[in-house]
Amino acid sequence: MSVERFGKVAVLFGGTSAEREVSLKSGQAVLDALLGAGVDAHAFDPANAELTELVAAKFQRVLIMLHGRGGEDGTLQGALQQLGIPYTGSGVLGSALCMDKVRSKWIWQALGLPTAEYQVVDKSSFNADLCGDILSRLGGIVMVKPANEGSSIGMAKVSTATELQEAVTQAFQFDHQVLLERFITGQEFTVSLLGDNTLPSIRMQTPRTFYDYEAKYQSDTTQYFCPSGLDGQRETQLGELARQAFAALGGSGWGRVDFMQDKDGQFYLLEANTVPGMTQKSLVPMAAKQAGMSFTELALEVLATSEVRR
Repeated sequence: MSVERFGKVAVLFGGTSAEREVSLKSGQAVLDALLGAGVDAHAFDPANAELTELVAAKFQRVLIMLHGRGGEDGTLQGALQQLGIPYTGSGVLGSALCMDKVRSKWIWQALGLPTAEYQVVDKSSFNADLCGDILSRLGGIVMVKPANEGSSIGMAKVSTATELQEAVTQAFQFDHQVLLERFITGQEFTVSLLGDNTLPSIRMQTPRTFYDYEAKYQSDTTQYFCPSGLDGQRETQLGELARQAFAALGGSGWGRVDFMQDKDGQFYLLEANTVPGMTQKSLVPMAAKQAGMSFTELALEVLATSEVRR
């Protein structure tokens, strides 16, 4: 791959979201890889600089490594389009929909794609007296998720009405809308997408209550299996479901789709990510390595997704 065609590249990372710490690690890893490959790449933190400086500094394209709000929710993508600067990954609509867990569920459900039973509660109308009924209707164990956060921030697994009330109240600190989802007992998988291809699936296993922020980024007890242990037919099935789910939300370029598999072998969609983690230990690089791709090759492929918006 000739890197000269990319020109002057800004790697956007850091930002002001709740995922800033993870973004700093992802962005630095990608920046180092691009520099090692000879790309004219530069760090750019929107928390410390205005986006208009990208124009003033004559950047020719942007690689987005901002996780969460302000980087993954369509707002940055819209700004870059207005500035006329090509950028990596999904566009405005795909970014916004994939970031919103509630609207993702609505679209997947409308298309008949498998997703767990759920209920949406709003900060303005939430009634704690309904917690018992909600818990019962959703099977007795519920995952509480702020609608627009990533990295499991603000999430909780609850099994009593009191726990549900407390978890929803906590989640409202991150978002005005919260998704309550029936907990699926089983194995967790993720599938990474790169261009038109799916990478080998990964199975995650943690001794913690669920695959939360600590399990993802801080714990040494989380186990990752790649290959995931699925047979060829199941692997193909899961990859196709990932493609359908990502496309349904308008996702493009690259991303990751997360799943649960219940004891009967049924897969359920959890969420889609348009700017997944890209540290040396993250899931997408792990899947790429299994597919025979180095971290540097992966970073260049991600950068190449900006070609569609030249």
